[in-house]
Amino acid sequence: QVQLAESGGGLVQAGGSLRLSCAASGSIFRISVMRWYRQAPGKQREWVAGISRGGNTNYADSVKGRFTISRDDDKNAVYLQMNSLKPEDTAVYYCNAAVSTSVTRTDDYWGQGTSVTVSS
Repeated sequence: QVQLAESGGGLVQAGGSLRLSCAASGSIFRISVMRWYRQAPGKQREWVAGISRGGNTNYADSVKGRFTISRDDDKNAVYLQMNSLKPEDTAVYYCNAAVSTSVTRTDDYWGQGTSVTVSS
């Protein structure tokens, strides 16, 4: 079994910063791509950013230049540094990872989410 646990959410004023963390635990052989998604109230979940095992990153246009995704493979962790936050960034943020528990098995895992609220 593999678990992902996010932390770091909270309430921040517009223009502020937050750093989200997500740590994977359990029977992990290897983690390939790691991603962050978010879901605002009344909206569908949307992809925010992704990072490959090699460190290649991609961002949604709405966060490009403000958010930075990074990872620490020694800790099986992924981070999301969020700067210049806007009220429209308010959402529950979820981490997602493609985790191999053996050479032949890879599954997609999700965290339980951490809430970010940006006040205007």
